[in-house]
Amino acid sequence: MNKAVTQLSPTIIKLLHQRGYSKENLNTFFSWDLKALPDFSTLQDISKSANRIVSAIENGESIAVYGDYDVDGTTSCALLYHFFKMINIEIKTYQPSRFIEGYGIHPPAIDQAQQDGVQLLMTVDCGITNNPAAERALEKNIDLIITDHHNDANDTMPPAFAIINPNRRDEPESPLQALAGVGVAFALTWEIKKELEKRDIPVPSLYPLLQLVAAGTICDLAKLNPMNLKLVRHGLKQLPKTSYPGLKVFLTDEERTFDSIPSEKLGFQIGPKINSKGRLENPDMSLELLITDDMSRAEHLHRQLEMSNNDRKFIQKEVFQQAKKVVQKEYSDKHLISIAYRPDWHEGVIGIVASKLVETFGTPAIVFTNTDQTGIIKASARSAGEFNLFEGLAQCKDLFIRFGGHKAAAGLSMELKNLQQFRTKINQILFAVPEIVRTNRNHFDIEITPEEINPTLMRDLEKLEPFGMGNEKPVFKMGGFKIISFKEVGTGHIKWELMSKTSSHRMSGISFNYFDKWNVLLPETLFERQNQQNLETFFTLGVNRFRGNEYLQLYIQKIVTSL
Repeated sequence: MNKAVTQLSPTIIKLLHQRGYSKENLNTFFSWDLKALPDFSTLQDISKSANRIVSAIENGESIAVYGDYDVDGTTSCALLYHFFKMINIEIKTYQPSRFIEGYGIHPPAIDQAQQDGVQLLMTVDCGITNNPAAERALEKNIDLIITDHHNDANDTMPPAFAIINPNRRDEPESPLQALAGVGVAFALTWEIKKELEKRDIPVPSLYPLLQLVAAGTICDLAKLNPMNLKLVRHGLKQLPKTSYPGLKVFLTDEERTFDSIPSEKLGFQIGPKINSKGRLENPDMSLELLITDDMSRAEHLHRQLEMSNNDRKFIQKEVFQQAKKVVQKEYSDKHLISIAYRPDWHEGVIGIVASKLVETFGTPAIVFTNTDQTGIIKASARSAGEFNLFEGLAQCKDLFIRFGGHKAAAGLSMELKNLQQFRTKINQILFAVPEIVRTNRNHFDIEITPEEINPTLMRDLEKLEPFGMGNEKPVFKMGGFKIISFKEVGTGHIKWELMSKTSSHRMSGISFNYFDKWNVLLPETLFERQNQQNLETFFTLGVNRFRGNEYLQLYIQKIVTSL
């Protein structure tokens, strides 16, 4: 066991053991060794694809990349763009509009590629369910290479030239299944590099591309198994000194002095800004930001994304408040799922609103809005607990026009007339699932005392980075404290000052959007009751860094009374 592991606090060692890491395999969790990555060449069609791409390079064929409009798709497009730029090859890039083409690649995109003279077209983060597009590519004599990571949900796979997808039906179970779309794109560049070097064509190091892998992997909530932990760690470590203007503009001067960027910076600041354009209009500006080599242009584009993200927040807040009222109207003790529909809700925010409904009510959530087609509605769905949302919705797919996704999130469209039948069927499916599996409960990883909250614990926590799906930021439970004061800050956030009951140890905490939460006691009520009842709180820990100073902060999810 390495020295860094043996020096961890007992609290962190216990936490890792609870997550399945024994003393023998803790080194696996903390490993940075890229040589220990699974063998990308075992993926179906990846060697075939790499050979076809090298042939296109040698023959001067026109190559293009078509990517999804979210962060994973956008970083995947940017990654391939930068890779081909490394080897002095120009490629075209395409992304669909959420509101015109919708998710995935469709026949009109193939027609456009043909008009542009494209002979080899690669998808990233989409394509596994787009059979008609693959059929059109065959007709047009365009070799289509699909790279994706979503579940293979159709009766047959698309008739593409090649399909690289660790989750395609004939792939064996392996760690590679956790790759995000950008991880699959990186695996492909790895194979292309090997093929080019066999031909004595030098290729620069792919190491800088891991910055984009980190962004797409964290923001797409890909599972952080040991493979993804390694890829993301190396990407986060490079970000403070990044040479990509489109990433540099997201960082403050202070962050550029860090040894590594926290994963939360990607998930809560960078990702939402990159996503904002695709949510509200066209994703092209986000992709241009990630591929530009002009710092002034990057700064301009970043300002545009900031404005777009502020617009997104405003729209999202309105839709969430309306959706919450829809759910509350039908809420009962047997609430299994939050389903909300209004025809005028903005399609670009319904996924985030579904996530916020999960946070609020603790059950899976599906938010519907209209499409431009008469009688057709579209939805984004998010899971709760350990419920496999994709498998649950797959049992209803006879009601859908289109459907795709994975365990934690999915999208679908169907005829409005099927909504009530769908509501009945998904409730029946969830009724058969144990409550502990299908709900978010007062979950915590480990219980600690107020005195254990100190800089040593925080430093040990930061060694567990990156945090994300499969390596969630630990939730602590704590009793033995009292509320000294509280106040509302911003709009609906609560700032808390807490103190141990047995010492003078004080702690500061904040609860974001406190009044949006379901079944929480008002701060005044908690303050009044603490003399008669004990308090318990559930929280994560973080550090506020400002002008060289560090402040421990509790991010408080809930405070409850106990006997």
